Amino acid sequence: MKQIFLPLTILALSACATPPNPDVAAAPEGAYVLDPAHASVNWSLSHSGLSFYTARFDEISGALDFNPNAPTASKLDVRINPKSVSTGDPEWDETLATDGKYFDGDTHTQIRFVSTSSKQLTETTGTVTGDLTLRGVTKPVILDVTYNGAGKSFGHPGATLGFSAIGKIKRSDWGMDYLTNFGIGDEVTLRIEAEFNEKQ
Repeated sequence: MKQIFLPLTILALSACATPPNPDVAAAPEGAYVLDPAHASVNWSLSHSGLSFYTARFDEISGALDFNPNAPTASKLDVRINPKSVSTGDPEWDETLATDGKYFDGDTHTQIRFVSTSSKQLTETTGTVTGDLTLRGVTKPVILDVTYNGAGKSFGHPGATLGFSAIGKIKRSDWGMDYLTNFGIGDEVTLRIEAEFNEKQ
């Protein structure tokens, strides 16, 4: 019975899956919420020139007001729990999350990015400028964004929009300059993957 059930399940899922449509204008307009199970914010910086140390955040939420007819008029609001930083070393995670030299998450309990403007470069790429609030400091950040398309996500009845983004910031701009004089990079690369589900 199990040998029959598994192929049937895979067949059913495959029947529901369709390639995402990259045409921005074809996506439904309206409110979307970030799917935390299909979203990641990874960051990396130079570790004494030997490698790029990489970590991520595990608790992310967000809202997108999407306008397919005028994509640059869309609005984005993303929030991250700094205490959800994940390096693979729980003890170091705790230090990064709470120590005042790093994210200081007990005092500043939220990292927030709110879009302020955007520019369309091609049919599926553009830049999004927004205010990044980190450790109580707010500064503008520019993200290079790729629209991956609209499609169906398993278990969600509405449309799902997919995006990839990359950006660079200087951590010292947000008061995180500890060890920059000892070879630990100031420039941080952000790599973001996100799916937004149509709000029901």
